[in-house]
Amino acid sequence: MIEHVSVLLHESIDGLAIQPDQIYMDGTFGRGGHSAKILEQLGASGQLLAIDKDPRAIEAAARYQNDKRFSIHHDSFSNLETIADSLGLRGKVSGILLDLGVSSPQLDNAERGFSFMHDGPLDMRMNTSMGITASEWLASADKQDIAWVLKNYGEERFANKIASFIVSERQLSSIDTTKKLANLIAKAVPFREKHKHPATRSFQAIRIFINDELGDIEKALAGALNVLAPGGRLAVISFHSLEDRIVKQFMKRQAQGKPVPRGLPVRDVDKDVNMRLIGKAIKPSSHEVEANPRSRSAVLRIAEKI
Repeated sequence: MIEHVSVLLHESIDGLAIQPDQIYMDGTFGRGGHSAKILEQLGASGQLLAIDKDPRAIEAAARYQNDKRFSIHHDSFSNLETIADSLGLRGKVSGILLDLGVSSPQLDNAERGFSFMHDGPLDMRMNTSMGITASEWLASADKQDIAWVLKNYGEERFANKIASFIVSERQLSSIDTTKKLANLIAKAVPFREKHKHPATRSFQAIRIFINDELGDIEKALAGALNVLAPGGRLAVISFHSLEDRIVKQFMKRQAQGKPVPRGLPVRDVDKDVNMRLIGKAIKPSSHEVEANPRSRSAVLRIAEKI
């Protein structure tokens, strides 16, 4: 089991440009690595509001229960705007951090069903208190819907064939464990990629769908823009191209504003420019990747509200 290590820890915290007496949000508390670093830089009057939909993450946050600067909400980061509004924090937050994707503790816990490396119930829900499991969805979804999810969320070129195998198999017995699904996918995929299990893309796709991860990201980014104070920073760590594309396009759109006819003199305020990009995309160093192989696909992007 790989110990949970916060990816791009120093780079993301530096990117927030933390001021000791201001308010910050960690939209994906996880096991608290980034939150701990933020708290280290906050003074007595600073505040950190954390959010996580995973009940295990909420349990892990109990160690900060006596820190008056810290609070946590059991919710999706997609609702960060609603949470901020409930606390009267709209337009008052100086930094928001989003560490997307699935954490090492989630991957390494067989009971969660996120990984084909550990046999366990085919669940895949980040919030185990609500929603349908991956097994339940695969038992009832149309073949076309399964193929669409695998193709669009996993970029799986054998999506149709895998979907056909799933539909055929479920007529014989339930697909209720990670090992059973992984073995089924392996039979369906005719070619092998070097150093990549044939079920990698499909597991990613199903997990993204079950948790509406891409929809949550889009809602969280829009909410973050409303919650941030002028000069406030948004730092987002992505782990695959679908996530990063959404983040990159959002920040670029907010930094460039509305398209206008060439040659027409227009002020920034008229173009609806809301953010400025801070530096270029940051990737883990070779040293970090060597120490934590799961960080290899990470990308950090930072923008500042104008």
